[in-house]
Amino acid sequence: MTDSHSAGPFSTGPNPADPIPANGRAATDMPAQSWVDRLLPGALVPYAQLMRLDRPIGTWLLLFPGLWSIALALKGAGDLRYFGYFAAGALVMRGAGCVWNDIADRNIDRQVARTRARPLASGAVGLGQAVIFMACLLFLGLLILLQFNAFAALLGACALGVVAVYPLMKRITHWPQLVLGLAFNWGALLGWAAVAGSLAAAPLALYAGGILWTLGYDTIYAHQDKEDDALIGVKSTALLFGGRTKIWLAAFYGGAVVMFAVAGALADLRWPYFALLALGAAQLAWQVRGAKLDDGADCLSKFKSNRVFGWMVLAAIAFGHPPPM
Repeated sequence: MTDSHSAGPFSTGPNPADPIPANGRAATDMPAQSWVDRLLPGALVPYAQLMRLDRPIGTWLLLFPGLWSIALALKGAGDLRYFGYFAAGALVMRGAGCVWNDIADRNIDRQVARTRARPLASGAVGLGQAVIFMACLLFLGLLILLQFNAFAALLGACALGVVAVYPLMKRITHWPQLVLGLAFNWGALLGWAAVAGSLAAAPLALYAGGILWTLGYDTIYAHQDKEDDALIGVKSTALLFGGRTKIWLAAFYGGAVVMFAVAGALADLRWPYFALLALGAAQLAWQVRGAKLDDGADCLSKFKSNRVFGWMVLAAIAFGHPPPM
């Protein structure tokens, strides 16, 4: 999911029989060495990489909207098991989404320097093995989903449709980041539904804010691939906005903060929420002001900094609830 680049028409690439070793990952988005390489048996390393266990930022970005929503619904007290369920679910479902993304993009990934070392593109994992692995991850996700009430379980299952079409959107629209936002922020709806058994205005506002947040951070991320994407002939908001990107980033992040403020007001949060949200807004403004959109390393750094924003919003919600009686 978030770790995807814009994808394009299938074409031939490097020989998939020649996997790229760890010391050959220069210029790719895979770390030359990570805990995955150091601690896991060699046979498991490609599957961990397929799940992006060596690049956890995507799991965090998928998890935060769910954590926010749970914290809103619990109102400072309640059954904390939901946080554990969502953490496990984010890990498993982000992994399944990445496997599906790499299945859909396996031939295109070989054409892009940043993604050519991914397990399917390099040949470290075969297509059949990837499909079986994805099915196992989806089964684990189903087991987690079944821990919730029927309404939440059904709502969670509905997200699969959005996840399924996401890798295809970059072929037909300049707005794949919008589809990613719809998928990555589903937890803002699901977290509330898991606790309350229904939906309300507050999680809907939180969901809208999360979509705008994703449009911002994934546009920054997409600037890493804009040259390759232009050559391949595929689409992204980075290519669509071009030199106007920072104006759009300001609009997306500004809109996100407004919707998060609306969600807090609807959930009757107190002033500390809005004060800490203002600090989060400053972090987003720092991203927009400082982003070097022609520098891939800086784009990746700014993208990863959204984990800080995620923690800020979670802290804001925690302190925004009235203290328990």
